[in-house]
Amino acid sequence: MEENPATVQQFYSGGQMRLRDQEDQMRLLRERVLLIGQTIINEKEKSISDIRDIKNSLLILKEENTRIKEILSNITEQIEKFARKEDLSILQRQFDLFREKNNKDLN
Repeated sequence: MEENPATVQQFYSGGQMRLRDQEDQMRLLRERVLLIGQTIINEKEKSISDIRDIKNSLLILKEENTRIKEILSNITEQIEKFARKEDLSILQRQFDLFREKNNKDLN
């Protein structure tokens, strides 16, 4: 069985083309994998940064909440120290009665 040099040449050139195609596909896949990896890294860094910002905001909100609670507590204590309107009206009536009695006693 004699091999035709043209057939051998076609066989080798066909194999070389398939090899180049495979190499090109591998190169493209490698580039895609690297791009995907870089994208994942960037997203991870962004997520970490966002989480850090959220934690800082949460700490600020907690501090503000604590301050607001303290202020409300102080206001509540101050309000309890002030006389109520009802108490003042009772005291006013007692004073008026006392003044009327005092005026009658002086006449």
